[in-house]
Parts: sequence; C-alpha cells; structure tokens
Amino acid sequence: MSKPVVAIVGRQNVGKSALLNRLAGKRIAIVEDMPGTTRDRILADVSWQGAEFTVIDTGGIELDPRTTVAEGVREQINAAIDTADVIIFLVDVQAGITASDLESADLLRRSGKPLLLAANKADNRKLEESTAEFYELGLGEPMPISAHHGRGTADLLDRLVTMLPSVPPEEQPPGVVKLAIAGRPNVGKSMLLNALVGEKRSIVDEIPGTTRDAIDTYIDYKGQGVLLIDTAGIRRRGRISGGVEKYSVMRSLRAVDRADVVLLVMDASEGITANDTHIAGYVLEATKGVVLVMNKWDLVEDREAREWEHYIREHFKFMPYAPVLFISAKTGEGVNKVLPQGVKVYEERNKRFGTSVVNNVIQEAAAAHMPPQSGRKRLKLLYATQAEVNPPTFVFFVNDAKLMHFSYRRYLENRLRMAFGFTGTPIRIIIKTRREDDSS
Repeated sequence: MSKPVVAIVGRQNVGKSALLNRLAGKRIAIVEDMPGTTRDRILADVSWQGAEFTVIDTGGIELDPRTTVAEGVREQINAAIDTADVIIFLVDVQAGITASDLESADLLRRSGKPLLLAANKADNRKLEESTAEFYELGLGEPMPISAHHGRGTADLLDRLVTMLPSVPPEEQPPGVVKLAIAGRPNVGKSMLLNALVGEKRSIVDEIPGTTRDAIDTYIDYKGQGVLLIDTAGIRRRGRISGGVEKYSVMRSLRAVDRADVVLLVMDASEGITANDTHIAGYVLEATKGVVLVMNKWDLVEDREAREWEHYIREHFKFMPYAPVLFISAKTGEGVNKVLPQGVKVYEERNKRFGTSVVNNVIQEAAAAHMPPQSGRKRLKLLYATQAEVNPPTFVFFVNDAKLMHFSYRRYLENRLRMAFGFTGTPIRIIIKTRREDDSS
C-alpha cells in the first residue's frame, strides 16, 4: 500500500526541515556505526490519529531577481503539485509576505491541489496575531505554528489528516516478487530493465537522471510473477541539484520501500563510489534483500574475479551476505543471471523454520561460544523463535536483554546463516527479557 504524500513547500529559511522533524517526532538523521549508513533524509513517514503518510522536505525556493519567476521555482512547485496529495505552503510570520511568497502562492492557487497555509515562527501570542496578513496570499486561513517549539503543530496535523485521500491497496497478483532496480544516476538501470523485459520499456539516455519516476513492469518468470520497479538515480542530499531531482530521489527511496529485493546497480568502469555504499545503507536500514550488480563489465580491462570480489567485499562489509553479479546490460553478458538471483533472494527471505529447529541451533551456538557476562551476571539464552518472514525475523528471549553485546548478536546471526542460509537478505533480531521461570 502506497502512503499519501504531503510536500512542504516554501522559500529558504522558513523552517521546512524543522517542521519535517517536528511532524516526524524526531530529528531525521540516521547514524550507524558502519560504512555507508549515515544519511540525511528528505522524507519521513508520519502517523497521526490512525492515518499514515509520507512528508517531504522540498528544499528552499529561490527567486531569480532578473526574472519574474525563476525556472527552478516553477519546476520545484510543479514537481510538488505533480507528486504530492496535499501541499503545506510554509511562510515566515516574522519576515512577513515576500515577493517569493506571492508568486509561489499564485502557482499553488492555480494548481487545484489540497493546500494548507502554515505561518511558521509564531513563537508567541503577539506573533500569532500577525499571521492575519497572510490572508493576502489568497490561500485561505493561515495556521500559526512554531515548528521549533511545537506550538500549533498538533492542530496542523488534525487538519492535515482530514485532507488526505483514501489509499486503496495495490492491485497485483498474490505472491509477486517485487524487485527494485536502484542505483545512482547513469549506471544503466533503465538499460538493464530493457534487457530483462526484452523490449524498450524505458527511455535510455546518456544524460544522468533521465528516469524521473518509478516505472513498474510486470513479467512472468518461469511461472513466477515478478514486478520490476525502475527508479530514478539516487544521489546524496547535498548533490541534488533542483526540485525535480529531489522528487526523483523521494520516489526512488519509496520504490526501495515497496520492494522485497533491491538490484543495486553500479558502474564497474567507474568503480564503487560513496553514493553506492550510501544507497546500500538505505537498503540495509529498510531491511530489504539485495543483489550487488556490477554493470558495464564489458568496459573493464582487468577482470580478475578474485580481486574484484575482495574489492567489493571491502566496500560492503556491512552486508557480507549480498551476492554479486558482473553484467553488461548493453551486450547482454550475465543478464540471464539477474532474475534467477533476485528470485532466489526473495525465496531466502521467505524461509521459515520451526521453534525447535531454531532452538537447537541457538543452544549449539551458546555451547560453542559462551554468552557474555557483566559482573557476576551472565547472559542466558532461554529460547528463540522465528516470528516473521520477508525479512526473516527472530525473537530471542533472554534473562537480561542488556547483557546482549553487539558482537555476540552478530555471532548469533552468523550461526543462523550457517544453519539456514538467508543469502542476500538481512536478518532482523529482536531481544526480549523474560524471567527464567517463564521460559516454558
């Protein structure tokens, strides 16, 4: 099910990022102690009064003083209009109405999209009363808020959820494998899609970022339904040039969220970049299956497989379970291995094992490597069970969850992989404390 999208639009320094953080209930930055997983988001999933939706921070709108409305302004607002179900137009009550506000309001007013006008930085009662001047924008009642202090944001959310569209479930055959073709711009994602489908399904162009939206293609692979999701190239936030590309990133990340398995396409002729590991970090955070696809293999002169394998593993130490393929979407070399590998990872994600089998593995693991202790108290593994599939999720009941050291958690994950496989997919492990006399 695809969540409704709410876009926060406004000029620079009106507090869009602060509002995004406030609506999400946290500072939207993920930091992990492993390479490639530090990421500043431009979107956040929000839940309010039973409604779930995605909020996007669009970046600041700037007017070019030499023109009436800068092309970048128009592109960004048009992209917001095209993508979002509801738009929050954010203005600064302390700065008052600006030329940028007036011209942006004119574009938004003519769009016909559901719109909320929010006057930010209304940090006290006097400033709240000053919001009346924004009626001049012709966008209805301005709602005074303070994203920094949280004033008025609950009222904003209350009104927002009444404007969201109902979301029907995605229509697709049961048991379909959802494969997202993801990667930074110009690595050959659309060409790979064309090679897999056998026809020119997507426009292929040498200009980076040609694909602006996620494109879904259903195919039948040996009786198995497969949904291929081609995405726009993902770049780091600081390198996203304009409003349209920001929305391409948002759609790409949502495509990853929709997928079971991500085909992470990289350019072998350029080598692995920081952006490649950045995207892999997002895939890991989303607990999706992954296949590392080194495309443009035909352009590589030194094709020593062992050296390349070592090179790739060094860059992706945080996902050692990921299979690697060397292909050329242009010549067709290795393309016949992509779908089988993607379907294989999907099957691995859906493996399920009985509690007795899981417990045997865990008890053998504990016997082979003593659990950690703190002071006189030692961690005891009471029992474990597989709770879910896709991704495989295991719940460990222990005497004290605080005693579970990160290194021992990784050790248990490795023992599960040795016993059950789970090639290409992360394993989710949940640790719960339970009294020993309750373990039966």
